[in-house]
Amino acid sequence: MPELPEVETVVRDLRAVIVGRRITRATLTQPSIVRYPDPETFVRRLRGARMDAVERRGKYILVALSRASAPARSSAAANGAPPPHDELVVHLGMTGHLDVCDAASPPRPHTHLRCRLDDGRELRYADARRFGRLLLGPRELLVEHRAIPRLGVEPLGDEFTIEALDAVLKSTTRSVKAALLDQSRVAGLGNIYVDEACFLAGVRPTRRCTRLTAAERRRLHAAIRAVLNAAIENRGSTIDDYRDLWNAAGTYQERLLAYGRGGLPCLRCGTTMRRTVVAGRGTAFCPSCQR
Repeated sequence: MPELPEVETVVRDLRAVIVGRRITRATLTQPSIVRYPDPETFVRRLRGARMDAVERRGKYILVALSRASAPARSSAAANGAPPPHDELVVHLGMTGHLDVCDAASPPRPHTHLRCRLDDGRELRYADARRFGRLLLGPRELLVEHRAIPRLGVEPLGDEFTIEALDAVLKSTTRSVKAALLDQSRVAGLGNIYVDEACFLAGVRPTRRCTRLTAAERRRLHAAIRAVLNAAIENRGSTIDDYRDLWNAAGTYQERLLAYGRGGLPCLRCGTTMRRTVVAGRGTAFCPSCQR
């Protein structure tokens, strides 16, 4: 599943090419990928919407939408507050893919949504296994209806301080990896980058959070940021299906030091790396470097 660096790569690419464009037509061929609202309302509210901004929250892509005509007055507007704007929310799941291309080009297999833009191109969403999902509505409403979860602190945001990570780790007796995978506590981290951050910090992912020292927590904080930034610079990791907006593979998989290396020599010390399962995820660590 694409994690924070892969989603951030797609978001940055999208931001450069769709902001300011208007959707003139939307065609949905697989209604089941729309989780909110109903598919007919989803398509109708996309038509005529202008894409004003693209951002990432955790592993979600959020496209802020506005309309040329004033929306119907809501109860909030009646009270003097501006009405909430819709956001197109995309979760790529395991095999989801967004691309922007000429409208005349043939769609890739399993293309489920095509949005014609006012510059003659199309924004398309394809998903072979259909584990991804599309949503549309004000963000607060989507959270309220549990269409998207309440997410924790952003690990690349200013709010992700050492104290914020301490608060996450000190409040649970779970393993370090299980705590970092909890999207309600830290948003965007997944299996690949938790293994990599733990290796860089010299912290075994199976350690109980309450057993970490202050120095280890500081190293882990720095390692999380370093690994994520390096992965973004390399446009993510293509392990299986991930491709960027232009269908190119990421390259950070060539730099992975821990993920998927159970049974192989540690690239740092040569010790055979071990594989175990933590929080239902295959986990690799070096018994020498991560004591």
